[in-house]
Amino acid sequence: MTNHPEKANGNLWRRIPLWQKILTGLVLGILAGALMGENASVFKPIGDIFINAIKMLIVPLVFSTLVVGITAMRDPQKMGRIGVRTIGLYLITTAFAISIGLLASLIFQPGVGLEMSFESGVQASEAPSLIEILVGLVPQNPIDALAKGNILQIIVFAIGLGISLTLIGEKGEPVIRVFESFAEAMYKLTSFVMALAPFGVFGLIAHVSGSYGLEVLLPLAKVIGVAYLASVLHVLVVYTGLLALVGRLNPVRYLQGILDALVVAYSSASSSGTLPVSLRCAQKNLGVSEGVAGFVLPVGATINMDGTAIYQGVVAVFIAQLLGVDLSLMDYGMIILTGTLASIGTAGVPGAGLIMLSIVMAQIGLPLEAIAVIAGIDRILDMARTSVNVAGDLMVTTLVGKSEGELDETIYNARHKS
Repeated sequence: MTNHPEKANGNLWRRIPLWQKILTGLVLGILAGALMGENASVFKPIGDIFINAIKMLIVPLVFSTLVVGITAMRDPQKMGRIGVRTIGLYLITTAFAISIGLLASLIFQPGVGLEMSFESGVQASEAPSLIEILVGLVPQNPIDALAKGNILQIIVFAIGLGISLTLIGEKGEPVIRVFESFAEAMYKLTSFVMALAPFGVFGLIAHVSGSYGLEVLLPLAKVIGVAYLASVLHVLVVYTGLLALVGRLNPVRYLQGILDALVVAYSSASSSGTLPVSLRCAQKNLGVSEGVAGFVLPVGATINMDGTAIYQGVVAVFIAQLLGVDLSLMDYGMIILTGTLASIGTAGVPGAGLIMLSIVMAQIGLPLEAIAVIAGIDRILDMARTSVNVAGDLMVTTLVGKSEGELDETIYNARHKS
């Protein structure tokens, strides 16, 4: 009997859960960055290739899954009900997030006793007005919106097309089948790209780890720690609490099911870039129907800003403590209200975290130049807030799926191996 060690090794690699492979790449990337320093940037092209492959998926995947999701519902009233629940849950969790960020900063006081100077070199562009946001939702040219990757406009066009295909009945069936086949092809392509994830994550993290030395991190280690602690608490308390109390679901299975998406979110610092992985996790690991996942997740990747809300709460109080400014109860209330509403107002705007922070700081009278203090560590904070955003997207998707009877609890409660 002939042994085939190559085949055995290949089978062994396939049996290892994807999240374990990605986590291994993450740890090895941190070690490579620590040992090689800035020379670890030699691995960055590997990460860039992975990110480019992920970005390649975003527009066709969002568009096809939204159209398929809308047509699968067959009921415009159901879509409206899901939309209201989705946005309501996102706003509620965002308010919780910014409150947790504020509370963590008040308890641990990361800015007290720290002396740092700042220069007015970092500026955030102005957030668009409500009228500009509403007008900008409707694309003048949907092909242009697809080419530029304007997710909000793509969502509006896909919803309109999906509803139209549903309303024309039999005449829309051939087009619906084309989109269903196209969406299936995109899911398969996503699985191919995800096979590269361990290597891509290694390249990305090696570069980030090598770029940030101790001399940059030590003075601001406390604010980083507070932001990360608040992020973990939000996921473990708010998200799992809502799943257990409202959804009557085992939160441990939720945490297991989203691991792939969390690691990609952390390494890429991009909610939209993680969307293909989130869709895969929602359907394959959490048992959410294609229709609900295809509608809720793209909306969440665009407007859900829980992680950014935590960042706002932590950084606003940190800067106030750094400058010796005493904030009143009215100021804290304003931070919560402004941050929650701004999470919708800055949807789809590049540098949304910085814009939201500048809006909050302006409301409570803090100098915007102080943003420069945390600019050097923004990437490290961004990795944490993106992970929270993605975890929130998947939690809301799971709750909405459960409330609509479109959650396969057999899949949800199964032990996830990939």
